[in-house]
Amino acid sequence: MKKKIFLGITCGDINGIGLETVIKVFQNSKLFNFCIPILYVPLQVFNFYVQQFQDVNFSFKLINNSLEAAPNQLNIISFLNTSLTLNPGLSTKIASQIAVRSINLVINDFKKQHIDFIVTLPVNKKNISITLNNFVGHTEYFAESFNNTPNIMLLCNDQFKIATLTNHVPISAVSSMVTKNLLKEKIQILKKVCQRDFLIKIPKIAVLSLNPHSGDEGLIGKEDNEIISPVIDEFNISRKFVFGPFSADAFFGTKNYTKYDIVLAMYHDQALIPFKTLSFGTGVNYTAGLPVVRVSPDHGVAYDIAAKGLADESSLLSTINFGIRVFQNRISR
Repeated sequence: MKKKIFLGITCGDINGIGLETVIKVFQNSKLFNFCIPILYVPLQVFNFYVQQFQDVNFSFKLINNSLEAAPNQLNIISFLNTSLTLNPGLSTKIASQIAVRSINLVINDFKKQHIDFIVTLPVNKKNISITLNNFVGHTEYFAESFNNTPNIMLLCNDQFKIATLTNHVPISAVSSMVTKNLLKEKIQILKKVCQRDFLIKIPKIAVLSLNPHSGDEGLIGKEDNEIISPVIDEFNISRKFVFGPFSADAFFGTKNYTKYDIVLAMYHDQALIPFKTLSFGTGVNYTAGLPVVRVSPDHGVAYDIAAKGLADESSLLSTINFGIRVFQNRISR
């Protein structure tokens, strides 16, 4: 029988839908067969969301630290144990402070080897910036917490995996960031991730073009001819495993993505628009390349439906199952 995996879960924005999805997802008792979950959240906050349900059919227990985590229950590590008022659907200072504290606690427990992988529930970046200046996302924050280990934002579902060369930057800055060095770094990460995390020995990596029609031979921008294509050629000197650059519209329009193990997009929306369109609410956001397996459901805080019983837990379920598989792949090598 396989050893159960210790899972650390951040609470995300307590005024969003994250905690509702946690309660819903662990109604699926089969998850307890594969992991021992630990949720880092003030107990009174968790109790508030539990009370929104007529029936919660799993056990949960307050523990003092992660070493006390027990199987077949949702373990709660509480903090900030003072009275507070919840405001579902609103961005508040206390929600910002709690989200940051939860993230830091789970990172510390991973570094102490008390947990095996991490699921982060959604946060509001603007809200987090109340507590953390210049916070632009979990991806960047986790990278900083692990000595800026080279990493890449990777979106995964049952149909395909797509990564982003650039992350949370304005579109006006993208073209200047598309450099040979950055492309080489990200392709190397993707190759390693395919081998270590997905057990694909020789991956097929597709690279999207930056400009419409792959630049039309330099008529619509020179980056595809002068930067992207030479890097692809360099990787293929000994064995061809990187393909492209492909014009994004035709690539997705013809379902070309089904022919490759992983896709590298040049910027955020070039990846996220087709990914979310094809994910049907089951997408996973994976910070690939780090020592820790950190995954997150591919949706936001959804203030508009917070505490209304309308949140869909499908993405969180996919996220937990994905994290378990990746961790198992890592330890199997």
